[in-house]
Amino acid sequence: MYLDSLADLIRSCLPPDAEPPADSDDLFRIYAVLLKAKGEQVTDEDVHDAWSAWMQSVDSTHDALVPFRDLAPEMRAADTPYTVAIRAAACLVADGPRS
Repeated sequence: MYLDSLADLIRSCLPPDAEPPADSDDLFRIYAVLLKAKGEQVTDEDVHDAWSAWMQSVDSTHDALVPFRDLAPEMRAADTPYTVAIRAAACLVADGPRS
């Protein structure tokens, strides 16, 4: 499916020290939708909202299920590698297929 290929592309753009949650295929599909909807304009807040939608079905008691503005700075920073990866993937998609 086309969203899975975009999700895989986003994963491939993550920095080496990023540690995606286990069993996060559905999360990365949501990130793929963000890529299609916002592309390079995606924000950390967008990523947090997507993560929250996913986490609500995984662990509805998670401490970070609050609006982005209410997160501590170190928790906000956890979204940045995913924002960077989505933006990088959006650039690759915009540039066309890779050879």
